[in-house]
Parts: sequence; C-alpha cells; structure tokens
Amino acid sequence: MLRHTVTLIPGDGIGPETSAAMQRVLEAAGAPIDWEIAEAGAHLMESEGTPLPQSTIEAVKKNKVAIKGPVTTPVGTGFRSVNVALRKTLELYVNLRPNISMPGAGGRYDDVDLVIVRENSEDLYAGIEFEQGSEDASELISFCAEKGAGIIPLDSGISIKPISITGSRNIVKYAFDYALAQGRKKVTAVHKANIMKHSDGLFLRVAREVAKEYEGRIAFEDKIVDAFCMNMVIDPSQFDVVVLPNLYGDIASDLCAGLVGGLGIAPGANIGKDYAVFEAVHGSAPDIAGQDKANPTAEILSAAMMLDHLGERECAGRIRAAIREVYAQGDHLTGDIRWATGSSAPAASTTEFTDALIAAL
Repeated sequence: MLRHTVTLIPGDGIGPETSAAMQRVLEAAGAPIDWEIAEAGAHLMESEGTPLPQSTIEAVKKNKVAIKGPVTTPVGTGFRSVNVALRKTLELYVNLRPNISMPGAGGRYDDVDLVIVRENSEDLYAGIEFEQGSEDASELISFCAEKGAGIIPLDSGISIKPISITGSRNIVKYAFDYALAQGRKKVTAVHKANIMKHSDGLFLRVAREVAKEYEGRIAFEDKIVDAFCMNMVIDPSQFDVVVLPNLYGDIASDLCAGLVGGLGIAPGANIGKDYAVFEAVHGSAPDIAGQDKANPTAEILSAAMMLDHLGERECAGRIRAAIREVYAQGDHLTGDIRWATGSSAPAASTTEFTDALIAAL
C-alpha cells in the first residue's frame, strides 16, 4: 500500500489535543499516513523568536501536504498570523471551506450543502498596512489629497486593498473547475462592486469573463456581499459553490459555519499549485486548552479533506460516516454542540468523543 508522509503542525492552545484526536481516528481508519511533526505557535517565541520557524516551512515544502491545529494570532500587535504567513510563503491562493448539515449538530437548517471558495492572497489581508502616525502613512495621506482621491484624516491607520486580474482569474477558475469535478451546478461570485469599482469591480468583471468559458456546463450568478449574507440566512439552499475575495470569504465562511452548528464542525483547506495545508476553521481557544473539552470534529473533517486530496477517498468516506453516526446518536457530543442544541445532557470530553468515533469506525 502506498503511504503518504504528511507534515503535522499541532499548533497551540487546543491544537495539540485536537491534532492528537485526529491522529487516533486516522490510525483507527487505517489511513496510510506517516507523520512528520513540525512546530508553530506562540510557545516558540522565546526559543525561536518567531511562531513560524523556517524549519516548519521547509517540512511542508518537502512533503507538499500538511495539516495543522489552530495557532494563536495576536490581536492588534505582534506577529501578523502564522496562517497568513504560511499562505503567502507557500502561495496557497485557495481557501476551501465546505459547509454541510450534520444531524444532531444544532444547525439552523437540515439541508445546507455549499462550498466557500475564498481567495487567499490578496485584498485587505495582503498585509499592506501603514501605522497611524508613521511617516509612510503621512506620505500616503498627502499623496491621496494631491491626486484628488479623497481626504484621509491625519490620525488614520491605513490598509491597502489590492485585487488583481491574475488573482481573481485564478480563484474564479478554481471555483468553476471544482464545481465541475464535484458535480455541482452553480457558482455565485460575491462582491461589493457597486461601491469599490476598481477592486471589487475588477473581481466581478473577471468572474463574468471566466463564467463565459463554462457556459452551458455550470450556471453563474453574482451577489452584492450584504445581500448575499441576508439571502444566506434566509435560504442557504439557493447557493452551491460561492467564490469571494479574501475578506468577504473569511466572514462568509464563519457565517456558513453558524448555519450548520458552529466552527467546531467546520473544516478547511489552503491549496496552491504545489502545496496544500489543511486546518480546522476555528481558533486556538486558550481558555479551555489542556482541559480535554475541545471538539476535534473540524480537525478530523479537515483530515478527511486531506485524504481526499491524497486519493484516499474510501478512508475519508468512512471517517465522515462515523462522524455522522456519532452525531446522529447524540450520546457522546462535546460541550459546544450541547450548547448549540440546547441539550442539558452531560458534555463528552475530547477523549470520550474520539473513543466513540473509533468505536463507530
């Protein structure tokens, strides 16, 4: 049997716990995976001076496929983000987030089955920022005033929103190719082109051009982002594959997760031409770290996506079936799901939930 060497980045906070649960499930399912452990996270700052050592990046490049646990991102100051740094360094331009209803998960709907395809490298998350009060910010404020582009208050911090033809075409084409490969019917492009005509307007124009290449095979529509969010809450079944610029995609994917039961069951993947990194959508939840309370479902479903990517679809399918069985039975669900369903039954620990999954396998 062909075996695959995968880089495992456990992360910090609850990451090591959810990663360990995921490893147990994949072993029980007979997944032909050999792990190479690489570290990232806030706990490395003292010893490495960075939460993302170069050795970790090299490990991902060597094995080409990685799965990571959540990593803490400082708010407001400090290292921008391990996730963003990995995406930029490895050119992982696609963020793929399926959202599928799970019986017993406390979702608001029973029939959600849609995929968010988020552009991963441009937009406001490109990280082109100018600190309030800096000389560069002052020069940019003066430049905008001189060019008649608008008056920016002198006490502003500034972020730049680049959206390119190349980046837009790559992500929209990926969405259409994904829809074809998965037997999906429609792609929806989401934007704010009515206001941001030179960034979102460019994204929409490119999306329409790409859509013509798939005419007759995949249906296409576009939605303004605020109307899209309203329609998503009213009736998510009207959407199939949704492609968005970076910032809107980040927000919309969490919105979609809320429709199916929360971030605890939301898997994700970051994909480029050469590398792929799979990860749970949720954060590192340091307040419950080390307490055996975390829900490892998102990490395990991300691993199932990874197995699909590696061609191990049968194994991935058995893991998904076991998860659905455990959720449908409802006897061993973690605290976040108990809360989402309004259940007063005792919450299962991370270990108990994982044991139930392995028994179902």
